[in-house]
Amino acid sequence: MTQTATLGFSSGTPAIALTPAQAAEKAQQRAALEKAAKGFEAIFVRQLVGSMRTASQGESIDGSSAVDQFQEMSDAHMAENLASNDGLGIAQMLLKSLDK
Repeated sequence: MTQTATLGFSSGTPAIALTPAQAAEKAQQRAALEKAAKGFEAIFVRQLVGSMRTASQGESIDGSSAVDQFQEMSDAHMAENLASNDGLGIAQMLLKSLDK
């Protein structure tokens, strides 16, 4: 006897019976989409923070490339942390859009 899982959609379509292998594949695809969406959000936030820093500070006062590099690394780390902890909701909006 084959076990099945059901996959329902909010659009009113009937649930589809999935085999365990199909359900596992769907779960893997969903996990990959979530990872990609969070990665996109991290990149977006990094660009946003970098642009805000440039706009507020202009050029570096001391002109040190080491300071600029440290700030870029700090921005990247902050962006990745934001994206991995529910972030700004961009990843969730992307996933919701892809679910349609």
